[in-house]
Amino acid sequence: MTLYDDTQCNLGEGPLWHPERGELFWFDINKHHMHTQRRGQTFTWEFRHFVSAAGWVDRDTLLIASDTALFTFNLVTGDREQITPLEADIPGTRANDGRADPQGGFWIGTMSCTKERGAGAYYRYYRGELRQLWGNWTIPNATCFSPDGTTAWIADTPEGKIWRVALDEHGWPKGEPELWRNMPAESYRPDGAVCDAQGNLWIAHYGHAKVTVHAPDGTELRSLPVPGKNTTCPAFGGEDLNQLYVTTAIQNDPAPAPEDGCTYLLDPEATGQAEHRVIL
Repeated sequence: MTLYDDTQCNLGEGPLWHPERGELFWFDINKHHMHTQRRGQTFTWEFRHFVSAAGWVDRDTLLIASDTALFTFNLVTGDREQITPLEADIPGTRANDGRADPQGGFWIGTMSCTKERGAGAYYRYYRGELRQLWGNWTIPNATCFSPDGTTAWIADTPEGKIWRVALDEHGWPKGEPELWRNMPAESYRPDGAVCDAQGNLWIAHYGHAKVTVHAPDGTELRSLPVPGKNTTCPAFGGEDLNQLYVTTAIQNDPAPAPEDGCTYLLDPEATGQAEHRVIL
């Protein structure tokens, strides 16, 4: 694993490889920043609110989740347009992990800024409708989808559990989540995750400096060390989707090491899915 970007994020999260631009975007939630790298130089946008995750709408437009809304953001002009409120009437919550699904929907979880237990929820935006899927969530994470679009995975990080959800042809859940894997805290803390083209899950573990790889049935296949100990989220990217980017964090660490909070790159010896377009 090599250093991709030495910007030391307080809470690096939400890496997204834009398949049309060939460009990686990632967030520092606590600093209200979104980053990218162009010709080896880091470029940063600053927002007035927490921003945590995004999906791509077209070459120049992202759908971004904040603490009060889903909004589009033009990467060329900087123009922003609110698409729908997101817990704008609930003070003290923000968006966390999110990802577009194969049907063109966008899943986003919310949480309390103070990590209050059960104060968050899971939502899906699809073709103009934002619908709450489940409430009573604490830290929603690991949102990812099987290549055929029939399965979603979601996690509640403090619970150390990942659930599997069956999806219908439009990408809506067909029933309640089923426990997929229980991950003991001494070795795991599931944060962000991504599903590769073969259907395997790549899961970052906050505080454990690693990404683990799991077969669709939950069997652990590999464990990859990450220099930054608070590993937050992986994303496949590169021209052939055969590179893995990993964000990390330094939040609440009084003496972070130089490698903490940075963004890393490795050759995963696997191929990812192209991130799906969000259909507004």
